[in-house]
Amino acid sequence: MHEPVILGIETSCDETAAALFRGHRLIHHITATQLVHTDYGGVVPEYASREHNKLLGPVVRGMLEQAEMTLDDIDGIAVTQGPGLAGSLLVGLSYAKGLALGMDVPLYGINHIEGHIFANFIGQKELPTPFLCLLVSGGHTQLIHVEGPQTYKLIGQTRDDAAGEAFDKVARLLGIGYPGGPLIDQLSREGNAKFHHFPRSSFPNSYDFSFSGLKTNVLQYINKQESTFIKSHLADIAASFQEAVVDVLSKQSIQAARDLGHNRIVLAGGVAANSRLRQRMIELTDEHSMKLFQPDLRFCTDNAAMIAYMGYWKAFFNNPDSLDIAAIPNLKLSFGQ
Repeated sequence: MHEPVILGIETSCDETAAALFRGHRLIHHITATQLVHTDYGGVVPEYASREHNKLLGPVVRGMLEQAEMTLDDIDGIAVTQGPGLAGSLLVGLSYAKGLALGMDVPLYGINHIEGHIFANFIGQKELPTPFLCLLVSGGHTQLIHVEGPQTYKLIGQTRDDAAGEAFDKVARLLGIGYPGGPLIDQLSREGNAKFHHFPRSSFPNSYDFSFSGLKTNVLQYINKQESTFIKSHLADIAASFQEAVVDVLSKQSIQAARDLGHNRIVLAGGVAANSRLRQRMIELTDEHSMKLFQPDLRFCTDNAAMIAYMGYWKAFFNNPDSLDIAAIPNLKLSFGQ
């Protein structure tokens, strides 16, 4: 039986990526990180779409060459439909539509968030649902009950800043650069997480999160100190901040899983690459006899492998999309009650 070959394309933000799957198996993937944003302390949407337009064709061609395949081998194209930056999404979606039309193959529009959730299982032919997912990134911080693909229930979410957004903002406050998450993670390894106790937000009878107050508290703390003190204790402050974020994320996840009777927790999103969060989640799930799924570090940040993998599942269920589908910058998971 012929296993379909799926080309995946991801251009939701500042990573230009392509991947190839044969059936449920990853053949090859390439991610080109746009360095143009480094000097701006964040992603500049117009620059991002220009870079995608410049990089996407060479990335796809280079990946096909390295996989020793051609477009004639492709049986379907999966592309990020949203959420993401409007211009960036349009570049990828337009490219994918052109290929699908020219090659007369199915098009599969993929929810970027769904890709992150199931990135834990890339290469697997079965999905160990149901589970509780902690989705944590620059734009999302959510606890989601996952029954299966496209079957979700929202358990908790941030009421203000996403955790990844808080990392970026605090990194700017500390003057250590962008992107904040990896830089704070790296710096924190040299610091004392107990140097200063930053507040942990919680809400009665809720699994929701809040990080805006924590960010403000870090700002107030920094403003009270001399610059020489900040400089000499930069790693300690970073580690203390990171510990506050990780403490809330991990404990809230475990509590929700216990209350809802879940014994499987999935970590997903860019902040899933944070070494302290991964370590703490291992400790707590071991302590409570739960099974933890953490994505390969390659698949924590935006990538096309997770998009092509979800394309495999849509092809498996024979669920192609029309060439008329639009980019949806604010696309959300469909939550049932």
